[in-house]
Amino acid sequence: MENKLNNMTVEELKSELRRLKDNLCDIEDMHSFTFSKTSAHIGSEKAQNMQIEFEEECSMLNERIAEIEKELKKKAEEI
Repeated sequence: MENKLNNMTVEELKSELRRLKDNLCDIEDMHSFTFSKTSAHIGSEKAQNMQIEFEEECSMLNERIAEIEKELKKKAEEI
């Protein structure tokens, strides 16, 4: 993954960073709506699975965002 980032331009990295942050925001909004703004009943097992999936997806996106931010910082220092 790191090698792939090395080959991206600064603009490509910034674009990917915006996309990932938007995706993370969308996922967080959807999760918040599902668990706090609706009165729909969700079984405990389903809710627990949804929470685990949410945490895993957020973790993956946050890791990817950190990798891109690190690469952008590295490229800025090269200039």
